[in-house]
Amino acid sequence: MDSSLFPNIDNNTERRFVTSTELDRFSCLPEYLIYSILEKLPVQDAVRTHALSKKWAYKWTTLSSLGPLLKLHLHIPKMDLDSFQEVDQWILSLSRDGVRKLVLINKNRRYQLPCYFFRCQELRMLELENCIIKPPLNFQGFLYLENLLLRNIEFGANLHGTIINLPQLKMLKLVACTNVDNFKIKSTKLFRLVVLICPDAILLQLLHSECLSAVGIAFGKPIQGVERVNLGSLLSIMPCLVDLFIEGYFLQFSIAENIPKWLLHPATSLKSLNLLNFEFGDLFQLQCVLCILRNSTNLERIAVTNQGPRNMHLDVKPTSTYLESSNCLDQTLNLLRTINIIHVERSRPLLLFIKLLLDHSPTLENISIRPSATTDANEKYNFAKDVMRFPRASTKAELLFLDP
Repeated sequence: MDSSLFPNIDNNTERRFVTSTELDRFSCLPEYLIYSILEKLPVQDAVRTHALSKKWAYKWTTLSSLGPLLKLHLHIPKMDLDSFQEVDQWILSLSRDGVRKLVLINKNRRYQLPCYFFRCQELRMLELENCIIKPPLNFQGFLYLENLLLRNIEFGANLHGTIINLPQLKMLKLVACTNVDNFKIKSTKLFRLVVLICPDAILLQLLHSECLSAVGIAFGKPIQGVERVNLGSLLSIMPCLVDLFIEGYFLQFSIAENIPKWLLHPATSLKSLNLLNFEFGDLFQLQCVLCILRNSTNLERIAVTNQGPRNMHLDVKPTSTYLESSNCLDQTLNLLRTINIIHVERSRPLLLFIKLLLDHSPTLENISIRPSATTDANEKYNFAKDVMRFPRASTKAELLFLDP
């Protein structure tokens, strides 16, 4: 092939044809000749021909020498884009190749996935960021998808009431997504669910997900304008739950009626309870946690991590009075072995909560406490001294008081 017709392109700089005559010459070539030229080029140079003209833009995607593209990580940077035409073309090519792993990280304005994206039926792993999902009405789901991570996704209103079938899904993570309550997910193999900063996700309906063993829910702020849910009902649909991660805002939201002492369906499988930004002085949050503890007879580990600001105007007297009552727990935590309390400030409700756990945990092996970074040396000393004075049901419980 004549090198003057198609010069080789350097790896660092992409040479372009600048005269309209030359551009017209390439645009006017017949299809068979274009494909003939592309087939004779190294793949790297063939890809760069998209700069020649609109007619050449996506011809390279049809090259047989490329082979099936099974994995792709596509990053769209923050820049001025007239359209997502090139991204659309990538998605079209993937839908034909049977892609199995796709990561699309979009730092630009939100990108609406084209209809042919939903033809990628061989997907096993999918990660999307900053996209709009509006599937066609006949879309049933991805039959082989196992891992799904969605970040800053807007779901279309056309999904309302739609059942999305994901029979092989094992892990689902939703972060800062909207309109999550517009659809239902049917997945019999789902065992790990993480929902962060998605207020309406509390109404997400999971069908036949009795295998859920690890669940994490955090709203990041108080929730308003959404119907509350019942804690007992929520736990009852997760009979295999082993690891639960929840935050204080969720606890405030999770009871639609008076907090019961005993649940109709106890969380007998729960082994690890992780609390984020738990307000020890909030009576409502405390009663929710004690309800979970009372109904989790096989619990082995409790972790509390406080990262947000404390409510300095909270009246802690009701909580302290409740914790000092003789029947506030009514349950021995026979299997509890580990307690981790991190980034906390000394307060009477916190001390009484620690005392309660020590008094009801006969097999406890270690309890570690790390005060917040703002705790001075004198306060830290008083904190440690108070905890060391508490009686312990376990004779082998070791107290670790960690440096902030």
